[in-house]
Amino acid sequence: MHQRTTPPTGSASPTGRRRLARKALIAAASALGVATALMTPVRAGAAPAPAAPAAATPLAANGQLSVCGRQLCNASGQPVALNGMSTHGTQWYAQCVTGGSLDALAKDWRADVLRVSTYVQEDGYETDPAGFTARAQKFVDAAHARGMYAVIDWHMLDPGDPNANLSRAKTFFTAMAKKYKNHPGVLYEIANEPSGVSWSAVKSYAEKIIPVIRAEDSDAVVLVGTRAWSSFGVSEGANESEVVNNPVRASNIMYTFHFYAASHRDEYLKTLDRASDKLPVFVTEFGTQDYAGEGANDFTMSQRYLDLMKRKKISWTNWNYSDDHRSGAVFKTGTCDGSTWTGTGVLKEAGVWIRERIRQ
Repeated sequence: MHQRTTPPTGSASPTGRRRLARKALIAAASALGVATALMTPVRAGAAPAPAAPAAATPLAANGQLSVCGRQLCNASGQPVALNGMSTHGTQWYAQCVTGGSLDALAKDWRADVLRVSTYVQEDGYETDPAGFTARAQKFVDAAHARGMYAVIDWHMLDPGDPNANLSRAKTFFTAMAKKYKNHPGVLYEIANEPSGVSWSAVKSYAEKIIPVIRAEDSDAVVLVGTRAWSSFGVSEGANESEVVNNPVRASNIMYTFHFYAASHRDEYLKTLDRASDKLPVFVTEFGTQDYAGEGANDFTMSQRYLDLMKRKKISWTNWNYSDDHRSGAVFKTGTCDGSTWTGTGVLKEAGVWIRERIRQ
């Protein structure tokens, strides 16, 4: 694709305490919105206007997510579909993830979720594990502060076998799960785009990493990459049947699917449709361009995907929230050096299009 044992229950148990802490965090997020409305200044001599009820943020409205059947569901058990953006690699485009840009994403774009992409190689995590862990946490915290969910993306690309980074992944996800075990706003994406490796190898990796996360955070949804660049195997001549017939042995998980509309046509669209009939699916990455996030936008094919995902309540994050020179980056080159983030004037063609779809 793009380059680049049953736990105890009850309030006295660790799981129960985590749930209470998560509820407190949700209540605080909701109260923050009300407090902000109440603190709006009133002109001298004017009668105070009745305070409009603050709109609940996605996080406050939906709370702890879980997988129910084939759907992502909120704390009330109702199916939800999150729509939002993925960062580019934080080793290259951290300057595009600021208070101002995330304010725009949450308020102007009305996004539900930010995917925080920590590359493992390519001058990423392996060069400074502590530094990149802290950076990922900073961006996750910033998303939460604005009422958005965060997908913690372990962005492995090359080597394509996630087992090559198993030790690093255990270290990273232990740190992240320890920090966010009481927070309702995280999903863990444990392998971005496995490639050149069998599904059995990817499944084996998942069954080693998920217990690492569950040891700290028993409640959060885990997103499992599928083989052949998270295409359910299509990009290497297979299909979703290998996952359907041999699923990961874990609960509260979803499988990821990635597509780039100008390159990935009907075969991929039909695979997403079939797979989501049998498996819980989250599209953690897609673009309106070719598989490298470059070239002309195919909005017609992209809309076919979005229509399918809307109809089936499939969550998605678009690639990518940066000002990279490629057509798949939503901001015009140079935007991240400035301070203007809202509206369409700072956006490339793909940015204008995807912002409007998120706002819908």
